Amino acid sequence: MHIEILVEDKSGGVILDSIFAKICSDQDRMWTYSIHPHRGAGRLPDALDGRPKLRETTLLELLPAKLRAYRQLYCQGMPLLIVVVLDADDNPSKAYFNRLLKVTHVVGRELPVIIGLAVEELEAWLLGDEEAILKAYPDADTKVIRAYEQDSVCGTWEILCRAILRERGEQLIELGYPAVGKHKYDWASKISPHLDLENNKSPSFQRFYNYLVKGLELYRVPIAGETCQDEY
Repeated sequence: MHIEILVEDKSGGVILDSIFAKICSDQDRMWTYSIHPHRGAGRLPDALDGRPKLRETTLLELLPAKLRAYRQLYCQGMPLLIVVVLDADDNPSKAYFNRLLKVTHVVGRELPVIIGLAVEELEAWLLGDEEAILKAYPDADTKVIRAYEQDSVCGTWEILCRAILRERGEQLIELGYPAVGKHKYDWASKISPHLDLENNKSPSFQRFYNYLVKGLELYRVPIAGETCQDEY
């Protein structure tokens, strides 16, 4: 089975690569995966059956078109599992998740899709594993890490920034984007290989991980093509 992973940006892609490398390391599981970073989340198009805007690069704008393309491959017999991972940001996570789930059902139909929603940002999944942070950054400020309330909407990347850079963190926070982009990529690259998937304290990570493990078992040998219906 092949897994197609859609994620907001390059730093998120690094985190997902580490997660899937661990999961797919079992030689008995014949899974392959590809990761597709985008330039931000964007927003869902008004017309789910329309063509994306020319040169569109955001995940949500492209999502319906990508789901249609993946569904066509799935219905032709290709064993596929689609994984979509996004930041909840300041959206109410349950309502946002349900909206995304509805889109996958309307557009993807029989196509198996798993949604991962990080609360508030994907850095929450890094902050869910203090030991992984300290393995990558032994001098990180544990007081900052331990004061963080898991999955709280509080400026998550800024918390990680203060923990890793300490006093210098405020300078980077003040600079903001695009300067912070490279740092987020570096943090993800160094921390994510050390993540303990079973014991991560982030509730949103555990929800995603549990969905993923169950989904991989459920769709391990999918019967593609036999249950597909005509396009709407």
